[in-house]
Amino acid sequence: MEVIKKMKWLILAACLVCCLAQVVWAIDLPFVVYKEQGPGNHYMPSGRMGDTSDLSISYASKEAPFAGSTCIKVMYTANLSQGAGWSGVYWQNPPNNWGNQAGGYDLTGAKKLTLMAKGNNGGEILEFKMGGIMGSCGDTDQASTGPVQLTNEWQKYEVDLSALDLSNIIGGFCFSISSMENPEGATFYLDEITYE
Repeated sequence: MEVIKKMKWLILAACLVCCLAQVVWAIDLPFVVYKEQGPGNHYMPSGRMGDTSDLSISYASKEAPFAGSTCIKVMYTANLSQGAGWSGVYWQNPPNNWGNQAGGYDLTGAKKLTLMAKGNNGGEILEFKMGGIMGSCGDTDQASTGPVQLTNEWQKYEVDLSALDLSNIIGGFCFSISSMENPEGATFYLDEITYE
């Protein structure tokens, strides 16, 4: 009986430590996810998903960035390397956090997530989102653009955050792309990913 009591207290203490360890950093707006390769960015593009071998990404491409000297270039082959039929990447805090560890940012006050994007040819279809990572320390909310079709010129895309609980966001940004909508693959560019 004494052992059971001690076990209950240990479990309770572990839960309390987990809750207290849920460190969430407050932010100042605008809050940059990606502006230029190097210091000043927040979240890490560590969460590859789906057909991960179908993606080739440069985070410091100098091919006609929207602003500054670098942008993100993504090449998607649609080869179904792992059989998923889609690929994507989450920018996470801390890196590789799938909701099972403390971290994230308190983005309260942000009204929108904005980014610049363009396709190499135009017609590329993908989705941009934030949040949505589940788990004991997961995101408090999520939002998405839904599927968007890129042009071959830089365009601004926005994710409305005005009615969301942004108190703990570990998945700061995500893109996903599918072979069904891009059977020949796609090359696209991202820049100026910012919470405002």
